[in-house]
Amino acid sequence: MIGGMEKYFQIARCFRDEDLRADRQPTFTQIDVEMSFVDEDDVFAVVEKLMQEIFREIRGYKVEDHFLRLTWNECMKRFGSDKPDMRYGYEIQDISEVFRETGFNVFRTVLENGGEIDALKFDEAAAAYSRKKLDELQEFIKHNFRAKALAWLKMEKGELSGSIAKGISAEEKTALIERLAITDNDLVLIVADKPQIAETALGALRIRLAHELDRVPKEEMYKFLWVTDFPMYEWDEEEQRWQAAHHPFTAPRVNDINELFTDPGHVMSRAYDLVLNGYEQLSGSIRIYDQNMQEKVFESIGMTMEQAHQKFGFFLDAFQYGAPPHGGFAIGLERLIMVLCGTDNIRDVVAFPTNNSAVDLMSDSPNIVDQKQLDILGLKIAEKN
Repeated sequence: MIGGMEKYFQIARCFRDEDLRADRQPTFTQIDVEMSFVDEDDVFAVVEKLMQEIFREIRGYKVEDHFLRLTWNECMKRFGSDKPDMRYGYEIQDISEVFRETGFNVFRTVLENGGEIDALKFDEAAAAYSRKKLDELQEFIKHNFRAKALAWLKMEKGELSGSIAKGISAEEKTALIERLAITDNDLVLIVADKPQIAETALGALRIRLAHELDRVPKEEMYKFLWVTDFPMYEWDEEEQRWQAAHHPFTAPRVNDINELFTDPGHVMSRAYDLVLNGYEQLSGSIRIYDQNMQEKVFESIGMTMEQAHQKFGFFLDAFQYGAPPHGGFAIGLERLIMVLCGTDNIRDVVAFPTNNSAVDLMSDSPNIVDQKQLDILGLKIAEKN
């Protein structure tokens, strides 16, 4: 776009150096689109029309004229995920206020340390979860999400029972019943922890219980969601510095520019994802097109101007000649086909898929490389100490 091209699309083959899972393969295909003189609304309009046409032609399904939009913060608060499945409810509820003056030591300590208490209510689910099953859920969130504990309550004959029933007051029980609209045979799961841990743990339980209780709609249904205003930065514990969450060419939200150096943890970006039935289908952003802003963003992630010009000098210099506002996105083609085909495993729609260890069983690749091939590539194999 800086070179003067107004718009383009390409079908791009890519390689992903990330942990594999059911909806990922190490090599994949993207529909990559970039456009000049656009903002988020322009990008969203193009994508929505494309998805309407695809689902009409392939599935005979009419999707919404305009897709729901939620900010990243709202997604995490309500669903504990940045790619929530909108086909069913069961939203996370912040119940911290119910226990603001609590005498229950565990909850009081969490709140005093800046944490929060979140709850998830599943109606008509108490009988389906024995103590053994609830212990399994507790181990699940402890092992995978670093949550300290899972508390639970059941409503039976108008009375609350469960792991914390004796620890909380009658007034707190009454307030909780009113806050969550609890009725007989409802199951309430509670996590008290740091906000991010509590939300992501309950977000994972939301998905797990919806499937275990068979609450995911069986009829053909496609629920699209735009997730916007992602964090601009994420903290790197290993290097003890902020780094770009999306990529360092993503534009910051206009209202947050003054906080690039003073409060980077609260700076939001103009990045966006399109989510469909719990799967990320598209990721993109509005890009930086001003040299001064680009230099500031590089500096905010610990890059000196010398390093920035050494790595991206051609890019920064090009800005001097004028660059249009621009943005774009990339659609994961195989993942979209996966959803269209009604499967939850991307290997079902890939001709020669790899397994969880990224091995192609058909060609037994990767395999041993002989010395001649290594010499041609200028590589040598070092023994691991």
